[in-house]
Amino acid sequence: MIKFQNLTKVYPPKCVALDNVSFCIKPNEFVCVVGRSGAGKTTLLKMLIAVEKPSSGRIIFGGKDVSSISSKDLPLLRREIGVVFQDYKLLQNKTVAENVAYVMEIMGKGEDEIRRSVPSILGIVGLEDKANNFPVQLSGGEQQRVAIARAIAHRPKVILADEPTGNLDPYNTKEIVRLLKKIHELGTTVILATHDKEVVNCLDERVVTLEEGKVIRDEEKGRFII
Repeated sequence: MIKFQNLTKVYPPKCVALDNVSFCIKPNEFVCVVGRSGAGKTTLLKMLIAVEKPSSGRIIFGGKDVSSISSKDLPLLRREIGVVFQDYKLLQNKTVAENVAYVMEIMGKGEDEIRRSVPSILGIVGLEDKANNFPVQLSGGEQQRVAIARAIAHRPKVILADEPTGNLDPYNTKEIVRLLKKIHELGTTVILATHDKEVVNCLDERVVTLEEGKVIRDEEKGRFII
């Protein structure tokens, strides 16, 4: 489904973020990309959604080279991918339901579909009773669940989660991990970038370990080992 082929990213003047990275991700896999801060995890995800371009190498997604996709075709690529960030990135002046609906509007969904879908999406993340609340009225864990609801609203093939538990306490961390597993079980490919050892070890999924921009380990049913 996704192929990282000899991927290198160098920031001026000579900062190597990724160094000849190659691995593949199959449909409906759950993959943890782990490593210390600065190992290259976020850079890898940014290149998959074409926010950054590689210095050399390729990313193949759905049979297409992401790095060569034209700007007019980028929205089509990003409809296939949902992204969850550490800092939520919610619209503070919109309610929970409006945050989810807004993403669907951008993706070109009709009013009837949005009206039908938003409650069921909030049901998946357990926030039906918070639909009319604003982000400031939610806990950190609830805000991250809204962010996940937005990420799955357009039914993407892939979810990228970049340190989604970084700002959360242990209880809410477990809830977010449980939710990501639920989404995976519904048939979505999940790529989780994290340096949280406990999260990775409780998942018992594939682990790709980055160190100084290089893949040093790739294990099925892996553990966090640095």
